[in-house]
Amino acid sequence: MTRTPARVLVVSALCAGVLPAAAACTAGPAASRQHTPAASRAATSSPADALSSRPLTRDQAQAALLTPADLGPSWTPTQGAATWRDGLLKATAKAPDCRRLLDALYTDDLFGAGARVVAETGLDDAVDGSQLRQQVRALAPSAVDRKLAWLRTLPRECAGFTAATAQGYMQDVKVVEAVLPEAGDARQGLRVTLSGQTDYGERSVLTLDVAVVRTGADTVVLTDGGLGAVSPDTTRTAVETAVRRLTDVRKQGRAEI
Repeated sequence: MTRTPARVLVVSALCAGVLPAAAACTAGPAASRQHTPAASRAATSSPADALSSRPLTRDQAQAALLTPADLGPSWTPTQGAATWRDGLLKATAKAPDCRRLLDALYTDDLFGAGARVVAETGLDDAVDGSQLRQQVRALAPSAVDRKLAWLRTLPRECAGFTAATAQGYMQDVKVVEAVLPEAGDARQGLRVTLSGQTDYGERSVLTLDVAVVRTGADTVVLTDGGLGAVSPDTTRTAVETAVRRLTDVRKQGRAEI
């Protein structure tokens, strides 16, 4: 005759007499092992966490955009696409990654047509002719991180190459890494220069700073370029201000729940 251990009898008696409907009694010690990671995450999540992972509304994204006051007295709302965009950026290169970069800069779309732009703006510097463009995008963090990883390869893969404009003028292109402030969760900056001839046969140097910053569920894309002096300080200021404004918009949204 098999003898049942006294401890099991005690547990069974308690379950039958005290908690007859409790699921924990049906599994005994194994019940403690049914606390899955998903259940743990659900137990520790908060309404604020859920809110911060939602895409921004259009009004929220608009409130996070830069204004001329953020950059200085010489900046004004844009009057349209700069003339050098068609004249110089509409160019092609032999290396696939370099050609892909030029296409993305010309179309102002690093993430492809399927990536939603929640809000965007453009600002012009009346002094040196620079143009700054900002986008706030709703993207999966994994997609942004893949794009950042690709951008990090370009100072090596496209350090120096030749591109031909739509009119057949040759441009010497250089790509170097641009240092960005420690803003957001992940970031990458590039400085791209195109040296050659314009459509009018004149010598020119186009400088374009590019910055992509992921902060939570939001992504900021900035470009600042021109044929004159393009200050990296402007790009850094724009990045810091844009990320801070996004953070403030998110905080305000959490305060309203």
